[in-house]
Amino acid sequence: MKFRTLFCSFVLTFSLVAALAQNSELEDYNIAWDSQSRNSGESMPCGGGDIGLNVWVENGELLFYISRSGTFDENNAFLKLGRVRIKLTPNPLNGTNFRQELVLKDGHIKIDGSDAEHSVQINVWVDVFRPVIHVDINSNKPLKTEACYESWRYRDRPVREGEGHENSYRWVLRGEVKTLKDDIFFQGNDIMFYHRNRNDVSVFDVTVKQQGLDSVKPQMFDPLKNRIFGGIIRGDNMKPGGTYSGKYIDTDYSGWILESTSESVSNKIQIYLHTTQVETVEEWQSGLQQTIKEVIRNEKTALGETHDWWHQFWSRSFIYIHPDENGPLSQHWQAARNYQLFRYMLGCNAFGEYPTKFNGGLFTFDPSLTDSSLKFTPDHRRWGGGTMTAQNQRLVYFPMIKSGDFEMMIPQFDFYLRSLRNAELRSEVYWGHKGACFTEQLENFGLPNCTEYGWARPEGYDPGMQYNAWLEYQWDTSLEFCLMIIDSERYTGKDISGYIPLIESCLTFFDEHYRYLARKRGIKILDSKGDLILYPGSACETYKMAYNATSTIAALKTVLTRLLELPPGYINEKKREKWTDMLNRIPPISFRECNGHTTISPALLWERINNQETPQLYPVFPWGIYGVGKPDLEIAVNTWKYDPDALGFRSHVGWKQDNIFAARMGLTREAAELNILKMKDSGRRFPAFWGPGFDWVPDHNWGGSGMIGLQEMLLQTNGKKIYLFPAWPKGWDVHFKLHAPHNTIVEGAVKDGKIEFITVIPESRAKDIINLY
Repeated sequence: MKFRTLFCSFVLTFSLVAALAQNSELEDYNIAWDSQSRNSGESMPCGGGDIGLNVWVENGELLFYISRSGTFDENNAFLKLGRVRIKLTPNPLNGTNFRQELVLKDGHIKIDGSDAEHSVQINVWVDVFRPVIHVDINSNKPLKTEACYESWRYRDRPVREGEGHENSYRWVLRGEVKTLKDDIFFQGNDIMFYHRNRNDVSVFDVTVKQQGLDSVKPQMFDPLKNRIFGGIIRGDNMKPGGTYSGKYIDTDYSGWILESTSESVSNKIQIYLHTTQVETVEEWQSGLQQTIKEVIRNEKTALGETHDWWHQFWSRSFIYIHPDENGPLSQHWQAARNYQLFRYMLGCNAFGEYPTKFNGGLFTFDPSLTDSSLKFTPDHRRWGGGTMTAQNQRLVYFPMIKSGDFEMMIPQFDFYLRSLRNAELRSEVYWGHKGACFTEQLENFGLPNCTEYGWARPEGYDPGMQYNAWLEYQWDTSLEFCLMIIDSERYTGKDISGYIPLIESCLTFFDEHYRYLARKRGIKILDSKGDLILYPGSACETYKMAYNATSTIAALKTVLTRLLELPPGYINEKKREKWTDMLNRIPPISFRECNGHTTISPALLWERINNQETPQLYPVFPWGIYGVGKPDLEIAVNTWKYDPDALGFRSHVGWKQDNIFAARMGLTREAAELNILKMKDSGRRFPAFWGPGFDWVPDHNWGGSGMIGLQEMLLQTNGKKIYLFPAWPKGWDVHFKLHAPHNTIVEGAVKDGKIEFITVIPESRAKDIINLY
């Protein structure tokens, strides 16, 4: 009744006020600098569609790195597309006034500079719908402009010791490994650049051979073969101005210059990009020309369309926490500001061919600025380029559910769908049964990373297994993406029938493989209770050689239950019987006593502890078996309080999820403390460039887990029930808009410890709100 009164009183009054406030609140989160940067480590992100830029001004020159989804070379390194340097003569950027601002509302960067006589404004923006970067320069007096393209891949570069972590060879380089040179040249008044993967041998070929899959290679998906990526730089009234060479940070490079044919008060530079898999350069060039024609056809409307997309993006979801008397120094205000900044970074790869990478996304920079010992090229990052570590990737994509960014989840879903057949072939070749065997440290072609698979393997060792103390039997992470797919249907009602074969194949693997393993050990394939024997298994990478790992049991129970709850038409009666039978064969979660309290056990038994994850709390997140408003929450809370491993592993750094666990259990004080630690300013010039943590800068699973934590503090669901403020501190004023199942949007605000308004769309869902504030 309390909520119904609030709803009726406030819904009309505050809808308009909230809309107006949201624009002001977002503007407060813009990042603005009034001094130039010292190096690329002090860059600012900018992007759109599937393109990311690191933008900074150094010594009066505008520079930016270019990244784009899917630019994987022969070694599966995630290569940048080069660096651009803009020079102005005379140069107002070296004047007494300077400002560089990330304008979140419109998704672009604005740079202003002036001296006594000259002023300039530069807008850097990326077309969300077409792969083109724009640099628009406007000045009060005519200027000369140079647009320079710089590349460190002007020559073949042997991969040095330690540098292999950027590609799929990691710390074991097989013979001489090189990053092969790009083709870069003037073409008329343009600069053309591209990297073409050579087809003599790639890491895909090496991996297939290593893992004994040559017999089925013709059936396999290969994302590296014939991959070509690059583009053209073009400027209005610009012509070639020669070449030069230099060194930036630790890396030598060559540069190509376009220069103005005459001074002008308006200069526009475009960088058109194209990535594809075709057999010839001519085909790639033809595709690039089609892109250019498309851009030219839409040049009058493109900026407006891009602004509209970003406006809709920001209107769709947000969390604004208002500062206390400390203003921008308020760490809870920083947490929400950085939530928005990180969501912007995710939005820059909304339509990527490949998922946003957990280890830097599109926004890595010169590696020695992250680790001074790594004096490698700007292509470098730890944990590989085309390798998708599932335990990390999931934290990048789970927050998109409650922010309503479902279109942005498609690249991650399609990553698994494209690789499905390769994962199924593993099961068929190695063990003679069905089902997709997706491992941890998974390549973009669905096979285990070759070095993590193991080069020095014992004779007769199961070829389907990774010979790896951390990764052996770590197979259940694919089920988290299955849950995301099912959630996307529950939240939006959109058709997911194209992904049902993926979900079913992932489930089939566990049913088939653990009966296969039991059959190899003896005559019985189930235990005395008729349950699957999930041994050997792994509770995350931490509890190894586990018997009935809790993380696996919770995953199977949840995905099977949710699959069976899908609307009619997704699975037929025969399959419904099959999946119901499998659900009935999943063993129960195990418990143990800690300090006299019943707690969730990581598994029934295990041999050793190998890492620092807390799978005993995975039934809380991601699987949602325990939580606010759900049965036996006390057992989960006792696990948090008394389990010695859970206490010892607790942290906010990187992929650690303790902030999420605390929020899901309604532990307000702990959730607030951990989420502030997680989401406060990074210590770098751009406050959302966290890390490296356990991975790289900017650490995207650090930001993603922080987003989830704040969301869960505000809104949780159980069936049709929507719990508001389950872990929200009384002293935090907030304005939020989040998504819930069944096409539901909840917006609300708290000020001075009182609820200002709550609106629910559709209104019929207001009856399902449970206000815990």
